[in-house]
Amino acid sequence: MKAITKLSDLNFSQKYTYADYLNWKFTERVELIKGWIHQMSPAPNLGHQKVSWKLCGILFYYFKNQSCSAFAAPFDVRLIKKSKADQKVTTVVQPDICVVWDDTKLDEKGCIGAPDFIIEIVSPGNSKKELKTKMNLYEENGVLEYWIVNPLEE
Repeated sequence: MKAITKLSDLNFSQKYTYADYLNWKFTERVELIKGWIHQMSPAPNLGHQKVSWKLCGILFYYFKNQSCSAFAAPFDVRLIKKSKADQKVTTVVQPDICVVWDDTKLDEKGCIGAPDFIIEIVSPGNSKKELKTKMNLYEENGVLEYWIVNPLEE
């Protein structure tokens, strides 16, 4: 399969898989939700990064003696329905922070299956629709805890 080097080379009316996603070599950030491309905001702003850093610090101390792993974006989370095969996975997201208790869900590419805890930090580019879509997606895939953090509302 040929590598895609420009986002504009993708067909936004076509569904894709994680196998396709692995061949995308452009700099723009995207997620796949049920096969559909969702463009992400460019690099998060300063306020977003400060909140992420603080939350990571708090979570580090909270979980440091636990047998779990925590990750900050960019980190691929592949949500699966039936098969873990790259060509069958149609959802890959990059939550701001996620915690995984079951290390068998982790591989060199990221997480395959639902993390136990996900935090999304609201950015100017996030819409209520996007956050609701992700909430529903996480719920239907078995994420146990989902937080939405809005830095503007502290």
